[in-house]
Amino acid sequence: MSERGKAWLFIAPALAMVVLFYFTPLVRVLWVSVSEPALGFDNYAMLFTSAPIQRVLMTTARICVFTTAITLVLAYLVAYVLTHASPAGQRLMMIGVLLPLWMSVLVRAFAWVTLLRREGLVNKALLSLGLIDEPLGLMWNEVGVTIGMVHYMLPLGILPLWAAMRAIDNRLLAASRGLGAGSLQTFLRVFLPLSLPGLIGSGVLVFIFSLGFFITPAILGGGKTVMVAEYINHTVHESLRWGVGTMLATTLIAVIFLMLFGLSRIVDLRTLFGAK
Repeated sequence: MSERGKAWLFIAPALAMVVLFYFTPLVRVLWVSVSEPALGFDNYAMLFTSAPIQRVLMTTARICVFTTAITLVLAYLVAYVLTHASPAGQRLMMIGVLLPLWMSVLVRAFAWVTLLRREGLVNKALLSLGLIDEPLGLMWNEVGVTIGMVHYMLPLGILPLWAAMRAIDNRLLAASRGLGAGSLQTFLRVFLPLSLPGLIGSGVLVFIFSLGFFITPAILGGGKTVMVAEYINHTVHESLRWGVGTMLATTLIAVIFLMLFGLSRIVDLRTLFGAK
């Protein structure tokens, strides 16, 4: 048997498991989306004719865009400082970046409930400082959902950016400064363009993760701010409209695959995550 044949023999069990446990359910979901309640594309037509579905999709898109934009700004600042910190500082900062990933998303969501509710710590602090006259509405709306999602997405935005910044040759920055460029000019004309692939990759990944987010919007939105994942759950488990729910799930998967394909055309996905 050739070396290629041996390689395929070794990976065949893994491929079979992927087909059985991943692609087969996807095909089943796709079939239900075009066969319930009747065979056809009536469910997909609701993307253009159903006002509630369009409202949910617009809410999802709006929250995802704001979450991605805020996350990228904060993640870029943290990744930049992390890249230029001392080894000891990098270790401490990395612990702070990774620590939220080790905590349950449910715990973090309820922590934000404690902070953002009308009697929460944030409103109490603002009232005590005299900055506001009455508690702010930070819960059960898009503001609270965005805050909770940004908190969750920050590590996912920081790590790809840090990997991209770490790969930048410091000699290029030194050469720029040696040719008379100031710190700001070196950043804008050398460092920022070289880190742009990481910025784009990080933004796409954060946006993709935001699209299918469920727990944080469900808790901080309180049923008043509904994103597509929560709407799918309601459609399938409560109203039992399997065709509509699977149609939305299929649409979401298609959008994610298209974004990943577009990302792969712009950025080498291996270098995005730190590969040399």
